[in-house]
Amino acid sequence: MKRILIVEDDLISRKFLSKFMNRYGDCDLVVDGLEAIDAYLLATKEGVPYDLICLDVMMPKIDGIQVLKTIRDLEKQNGVNDNEKCKIVMTTVLGEILTVQSAFDFGCNAYASKPLDIAKLTEVLGKIGFIEERL
Repeated sequence: MKRILIVEDDLISRKFLSKFMNRYGDCDLVVDGLEAIDAYLLATKEGVPYDLICLDVMMPKIDGIQVLKTIRDLEKQNGVNDNEKCKIVMTTVLGEILTVQSAFDFGCNAYASKPLDIAKLTEVLGKIGFIEERL
């Protein structure tokens, strides 16, 4: 069973993502960037790392871009090779070019704009190879 971490401070988005992603794996939910890093570290320490992280950009305490950078730095420090890195999809209402670009610069796999919808999210997950796209 795949492991998925949903990092989302908005209750409605968190519920939507949880309900949608449950069909693809076992979901853990956290509400801010600090909890996201803690969950990532715990999963890694237990030897059951996340396969996918859905990461909101705008969050309290630590924003999603900083969480992304921290996770990618930890993977590098621990010698995680590219095909074993967790897939990270950034989610946000922001459509700003610089935010999108910095997320890709720090190693996100994809970007999904809110409001999220099932068709778009399914397409994104297929493109990054997390699920098989159905035609």
